[in-house]
Amino acid sequence: MQVMIINGPNLNLLGKREPEVYGNQDFESFLASLKVQFPSVAFHYFQSNIEGELINCIHECGFTFDAIILNAGAYTHTSIGLGDAVKGVTTPVIEVHISNTYARESFRHQSFIAPHAAGVIVGFGLKSYTLAVQSLLH
Repeated sequence: MQVMIINGPNLNLLGKREPEVYGNQDFESFLASLKVQFPSVAFHYFQSNIEGELINCIHECGFTFDAIILNAGAYTHTSIGLGDAVKGVTTPVIEVHISNTYARESFRHQSFIAPHAAGVIVGFGLKSYTLAVQSLLH
């Protein structure tokens, strides 16, 4: 199984940024543990703070990979373009968020991705990614 994990803006700062919201672990070390936990899955990873690069990545893997796990960060709430990219590909996309977006500012309650996603997982910290992978395997 080929799974692309795509992280959006500011997620390169995991482990440093607002640890009370996002925790203390950087994504690279978390990804290493995910690979150990799911050895039958070939994980690929892309992170960008640039909206167009995220869209390009969805286009590039959105017809050949088995799944995309997408944490678009703040672009979730602002980017019609990302929503359209998810809608335009055939690979199923699972939207994930580390924090519970519904317990935060009201603008974070809107997602332009969710209507086109296979599912949405929010609020379980980095375990949100683990839950997304588990949902693909069952």
